Amino acid sequence: MAASDPKKLIAKADKLTRLSLTRWNADWKSATGLYEQAANGFRVAKDHENAKIAYEKASKGQEMLSSPWDAAKHMESAAALAKDLSHWQEVGDFYRRASELYVECGRPQPASDALAKGARALEDNMPEESIKLYTDACTLLEDDGREQMAFDLYRAVTNVYIKLEKYTDAASFMLRLGLAADKCNATNSQCKAYLSAIVIYLYAHDFKQAEKCYNDCSQVDAFLRSDQNRCASKLLAAYTDGDAEEIKRIAQSSAISHLDHVIIKLARKLPTGDVSAFKVDNAEDEEEPLDENDLT
Repeated sequence: MAASDPKKLIAKADKLTRLSLTRWNADWKSATGLYEQAANGFRVAKDHENAKIAYEKASKGQEMLSSPWDAAKHMESAAALAKDLSHWQEVGDFYRRASELYVECGRPQPASDALAKGARALEDNMPEESIKLYTDACTLLEDDGREQMAFDLYRAVTNVYIKLEKYTDAASFMLRLGLAADKCNATNSQCKAYLSAIVIYLYAHDFKQAEKCYNDCSQVDAFLRSDQNRCASKLLAAYTDGDAEEIKRIAQSSAISHLDHVIIKLARKLPTGDVSAFKVDNAEDEEEPLDENDLT
C-alpha cells in the first residue's frame, strides 16, 4: 500500500502546492487532504517529528482554504507533538498561532484555551513565556467580558510568579483576580484574592505594602465586611505588635485554610523575618508629641 506511505503522501502534497511551468495554481484542497492523511499516518507510527511537520503543513493548507478553525485545530495538534518532543519554543509559537486563528473565527474562548495549554506546558521549562501566554489568555477573556472564565488562569499566573519569587507581580495578579471577581459579583473569590495578596506581601516581608493593600481593599464594602478582612486585620495587628506566635496562630485560621494551596503554604511560613522591628517602629510612632512650649 505505497499510496498510504505518509512520506509519499507528504511528497505528493508538496508537489501539488509548488508552482512550475506546468502548474500555475497550487491545488491546496487536494494537498491539505494529503497532509492530513500523512499526519495521521505518522502519528500511528509514533513518528512525532514528521507528524508535527505534517500538521503544520495541514494547518497552512486549511488557512489557504479560508478555514481558520480547522487550521487552528491542526496547529494545536502540532503544538501537542512539539510538547512530546520537548521542543519548548515551538510549543509556545504553535499554541499562540492556534490562538490567533481562533480569534480570526471570532472565538475568544478556544483562543484563550489554546494560550492556556501552551502556558501550562511551559511552566517548568520557560516560565517567563508561560506567564506571557497566561496573561494574554486572561486578556482575551477580559476583553470579551468573560472574567469569570479566567479565575483559574489568574491563579495559575500567580503560582508561576511565586515559583520565580516575583512576589510583587504575584500579588498584583491576585488583585487583578479580585477586580475581575468584583465585575462578576463573585464576592467570596474577590475577598479571598485580596487576603491572598496581603499574605504574599507579608511573605515577602513588605509590611508597608501589605498595609497599603489592606487599606485600599478595605474601600470595597464587600471586603470590609468579610471574614477575610477580619483575618487580614488581625494579621497586620500581630505584625504591629511584633507577636510572632500570634502571626503563626492566625496563619492556621479557617480564613487562611480556604485560600489556594500555594497561598496557604506561604501563610504557614509566616513570619519570614524579624517582626520585633515592627513593634519598635510602632512604639516610636506612639511616643509623646513634642511640647511646643518647651524650648529646652
